[in-house]
Amino acid sequence: MNFFSKLKLDSILLPLLAILFCVGIWSFVSGKSTTTTKTDDWGDKVTVTTREGLSKDLPSPVETWTASKPYIEQPVAKRGELDQGILRFTWLSLKLVAQGYLLALVVATPIGFLLGLSKMFTKAFDPIIQILRPVSPLAWLPLGMVIFSGLKIMGPDGRVSFGTSDAAALFTIAICSMWPTVLNTAVGVRAVPQDYLNVAKVLKLSKAKTLFKILIPSALPYMFTGFRLSLGIAWLVIVAVEMLIGKPGVGGFLWQQYNANSFAHIILCILTIGLVGYVLDRLMSLVEGRFRTA
Repeated sequence: MNFFSKLKLDSILLPLLAILFCVGIWSFVSGKSTTTTKTDDWGDKVTVTTREGLSKDLPSPVETWTASKPYIEQPVAKRGELDQGILRFTWLSLKLVAQGYLLALVVATPIGFLLGLSKMFTKAFDPIIQILRPVSPLAWLPLGMVIFSGLKIMGPDGRVSFGTSDAAALFTIAICSMWPTVLNTAVGVRAVPQDYLNVAKVLKLSKAKTLFKILIPSALPYMFTGFRLSLGIAWLVIVAVEMLIGKPGVGGFLWQQYNANSFAHIILCILTIGLVGYVLDRLMSLVEGRFRTA
């Protein structure tokens, strides 16, 4: 093990072994198809396929790969609105998440600063935030549909380019993902040493300079923790949003395949959602590291 540690191979080998272990459990639990030939009452030979196993409807890893190959080997193909390559579905979901996430940051960051700077603002609005924070996206989406009911922005081709469901989706993603940024920004602002603020007063810095020279740099590590958590929630919410509004994307594809009893494609969607979430978190971690060392 020391040899592997010296070569830093343990960070590769151990996850691979864990993945193989999980795939082995999946293969053991999943069902297997058995094909038999019988003779019916009319004397004709009939081929009957049955599934056996601990969870007979759960496709095995090989079956999942076989069923998912068209979506993986042609990742950007578009065969229909809800029949596209997995990379194309992912891109559609990411675009919606990016819009809702940016909207969340724009709204949440000032609120976080107000919470951190003003005790009166905290006393007034903190109970409301604590009540709204745990509300499920499944509850926010219908409200968004009501708020933006009748919204239609027409495109150059005469079709609706941005409608009620689009606005409700952005509203749901933004309001569900904004809370970690609000709370962590507030904590970061409260943690700014009083000496820093006293120096700002001695130097007679304006409020804008105090904000950009002292408050934001000091609170930035806390803010990025909130940004990372908000991004993870935004990616989680997209699945529920796309499932409910029927919008093409990974979540919409998952819901469509659930209705079609295509369990292999459901697993493909789950693995894609997990992998993309992991990549987003790693990318955010890299950005956070660069800001901290700057």
